[in-house]
Parts: sequence; structure tokens; C-alpha cells
Amino acid sequence: MSQFRASISRRRFVQGTVATIALPLFIPRHVLGDDSNASANQKIRLGLIGVGHMLSAIHLPHFLRTSEVQIGAVCDVDTTRREAAKKRVDDAYSNTACAAYVDFREIIARDDIDAVFCTTPDHWHASIILAAAAASKDIYCEKPLVNTLREAKVVMDVVSQSGIILQTGSQQRSDNSFRYACELVQNGRIGKIKRVEVAVGGPPRSCNLPGEELEPGLDWDRWLGPAPMREYSSVLSPRGVHNHFPSWRAFREYGGGGMTDWGAHHFDIAQWGLGMDQSGPVEIIGPEDPKATSGVRFIYANGVEMVHGGRGGVIFIGTEGEISVDRGRLESKPEDVIKQPIGDDEIHLYKSPGGGWGGQIQDWLNCIRSRKQPICPVEVGARSIAVCHLGNIMYLHREELGGNSLKWNPAKWEFVGNDEANRWQDYPYPRREGYELPG
Repeated sequence: MSQFRASISRRRFVQGTVATIALPLFIPRHVLGDDSNASANQKIRLGLIGVGHMLSAIHLPHFLRTSEVQIGAVCDVDTTRREAAKKRVDDAYSNTACAAYVDFREIIARDDIDAVFCTTPDHWHASIILAAAAASKDIYCEKPLVNTLREAKVVMDVVSQSGIILQTGSQQRSDNSFRYACELVQNGRIGKIKRVEVAVGGPPRSCNLPGEELEPGLDWDRWLGPAPMREYSSVLSPRGVHNHFPSWRAFREYGGGGMTDWGAHHFDIAQWGLGMDQSGPVEIIGPEDPKATSGVRFIYANGVEMVHGGRGGVIFIGTEGEISVDRGRLESKPEDVIKQPIGDDEIHLYKSPGGGWGGQIQDWLNCIRSRKQPICPVEVGARSIAVCHLGNIMYLHREELGGNSLKWNPAKWEFVGNDEANRWQDYPYPRREGYELPG
């Protein structure tokens, strides 16, 4: 067991013991046997799960440059990608070898791994998060947090009770422009908010790709996981190391289309600006055209209407102006709204220790040490992606639901008076044997 892991284990043991005798949750660090100076110098031992995207994006190089972490293991169902990641880690570290696994559970089971970083396809997220929580492993899970409404509720409940630190990879919260836009909205700079426009892609479709010859070195059964068995497709899992985003996101068995891909970013910002991180809409209204892939409206209890569609990014529309924010763009009407400072006595939102993805990661690492909740903890990630799944249910099941409006209770996490809609909180097919979701 690493020194850092031992320190965290002692802390969690005391927290668990204290919880049983109903003492306050806050305990001074010295009571936990935690030497802050020592723990600050101990490396966080990290396991990477699903390394295909990490090889071509900023993830792996970032961690290899970060002195406070050491990658101890990598996991991928593809041999080429797995071995490529292992080689890059081994080349970076001269004093230790990186282990490589096909099954993520082997990383989770290692006592010397403190935390895991997950960038698998979306349909695997919930299982990996729940396994990490059961093993008291902190986890960073890329957005969207999970692939169904039921997964969101199960993960939210389990992680909240586990004491682990979960960071959702909705890195726009660590971007200064998005945070500032939400602060302006929450501080009433454009008056009372009446409407929000969120411009992202549409819902997914069922996968009907033609089968191909199976790629050597790929554990296709494990790639599919809980999804139905089907023939291999290179569209879903491209052969070898690649530098693009595979199109599994377009298919409902593995992702949620543009609604969850970019929606996990932009609907998350909309929720943040509206102050709805612990809640959500109470009604979902479908567009007039039953074949439309945009136009769903989300109504909140305070009367605010949020629309899937619009002019780009996230646009907050109030009684006294507008604020529009997207990557690389922050605009307002009147123009001087975005030039106004936020006063000391006004609402200030959580600020990450850096901008964008790097800030989101650093915030997670800091919270692993401090045991404070990060900028995008499990409830935030779950409730933001719930909005996307609520929209997808309306688009995909409108005919079966027999209406153009669904009432949603965000506190009880259920559709009101609609048993048929509640059945669509999970996949419309049973999970394969051996890949069932607990709970």
C-alpha cells in the first residue's frame, strides 16, 4: 500500500467510525493521523481505464508531466492501444514499470492504486464508477457521467454515501468565461431569467451498422459490456491507435448522441447559471413535429423555460438583457454587462485552480488530498446529464409515451403519473448477463 493510500485509508476508517456514532462530519486533519506536509509530497498513484482517447488527446501527456501523480497501471480492451499506453508510461518513468490490463477490475483491486481516470465509452461509465466506489477509489470520469437516468440515480446515491471524490469531466466549469457568465446571471445582471437556449446536437439512433471481421487483439465482448451482443464494427471501435472521436456516441446502445455528448457541457452550464445544481426541470415538452431532433422545452418550477436549440452555445435571456457564452466567446446585450466586476458581497461561484481541462484535473487532485467536494461532484454531473436524458426520452419514445408533455419530479427522480415513461429511465433491453447494474 502506498503511503498516500494508507493516509487516505486511515482517514476513511475514522470517518466511517465517526459516522456510526453521529459525531460531526468535519474532523481536524491531525485527528485523522494525516500529516499534511508529508501527504503533500506523496504521489497519487493513478490507474487509467480506457486509454484510446488518452493517447491522441491531452490526457496522457498531461499526467506524465504532473509531478504529483504517478501512473501505476493502464487498462484497455484493445491490445494495440493498451500496449502503446504502457510503453509511453514506461518511457516516461525510469524507476518503475506500468502494469497493463484488459479488465478494469484488476486495476480497481490493486491496493496501491489511489484513484482511477475513466475515458471509456459512455455505456461503461456507471459500472466503473460503482466499482471504484465499492473499493474506495477516487475517480475522474469523463462526461457524460452515465448513459441512462437510472444509472444517474444509482451512481449519485452510491457515490454520495461512499465518501470517494468523484469529478465529472465537464471542464467548462473550470473555464473563466463560463464561470463569469453564470455569476453575472446569478447576480441579476440581466434581470429575471425567462428563457435559456442550449444549442447542441440531437438524440441518438439505434445501431444498425454492418458487421465486419473482428479485429485481432480486441476483446469485443468486453467492449460491448452491458450492451446487446452484435458483430464487430470499426465505426464503434476503430482498429489500433487513432486520432479521432469514434462514432459510437451516435448510437443509443453506447451513447446519447449530441444531446449527451455536447449537452453534458452546455446543459451543465445552463444548470449552473440557473442555480439548479441540486434540482432540474419539472416538465419536458416535445416539439410539434414528432420527427424533430431539436425544440424540446424544459420548464423549471420557477417558470424558466430552457430550449434545446438556438443560436449557439448557451444563451441566458432575461428581462433586462442577454448573456451568450460558448468556447472562445462571451457576449452580452447590453454590451457592457460582461465588463462589470462581481462585487465582494455578491455571489461567487466555485473557481478551479486553472482554466479548462487542466484546471478541472488539478481541482480533482487537490480534492483527493483535502477530501473536499470538487467543482463538478457526482450530484452535479448526474443532474446535468439527467436533463439530456429527459430530452432524449421525449425524442425517442414520444409515440410510446402517448403525449407531448412529461412531468418530472427531480427530488423523487421519477416521472409523475406515467409508469411507461419511468420504464424508459433505463435501456429498452436487458443488460447482458454478467454486466448487470447493481442496485
